[in-house]
Amino acid sequence: MEKNEVKVMQKILRVNEAIAEELRKDLADKGVFYMNLMSSPGSGKTTLLENTAPKMSGNLAVIEGDIQTTLDAERVAKAGIKAYQINTGPFGGDCHLESSWVKAALQEIDLTGIDYLFVENIGNLVCPAEFDVGAHTNVLLISTTEGEDKPLKYPLAFRVSKLCVITKTDLIPHLDIDMDLLRSNIHKVNPDMKIIELSAKTGEGFDNWIDFLRKNKR
Repeated sequence: MEKNEVKVMQKILRVNEAIAEELRKDLADKGVFYMNLMSSPGSGKTTLLENTAPKMSGNLAVIEGDIQTTLDAERVAKAGIKAYQINTGPFGGDCHLESSWVKAALQEIDLTGIDYLFVENIGNLVCPAEFDVGAHTNVLLISTTEGEDKPLKYPLAFRVSKLCVITKTDLIPHLDIDMDLLRSNIHKVNPDMKIIELSAKTGEGFDNWIDFLRKNKR
């Protein structure tokens, strides 16, 4: 039984990767820069998108992944972002999105005039890192409230991501956190990882995020 389970999982991953490559190429051909946002619950993915929209001329689309509710999709839609919701609850409550679901969602989204597409993956530092959703870049968020040890405890999410956005920097004066240690742990797991530190509340560091988006646009 164990061997059969391994074979089934390998087949699922191969199919997922094939669809992911198809999505990557198709969106690049359309001139859409596609990012997969991953983080723990509450790190600030939705807030990051809400604050990004006014600075990017409204040419954003997002596929929201949650087990239940459409709350995040409603929030980003109010910010002027074209939004589509995927809920995994009706199908067993999977803790990640897969490339086939993204492909199905894109059949419902008009990408005309869209330069940037985000998948806001389900809040989890484990499963989303295991499934390629076809993004051109994986972006990992970690908030200052989560401590310095997350890169060491959940290394895969950091290894498969190009950028780590450290959020809620306005809280640093009120926290017992060693930012140098956090940066060191990130680079211990992924020496090439770019780090951007920002606060959606104060706006500090947001220019670096916008600069990253514009420079990496395909």
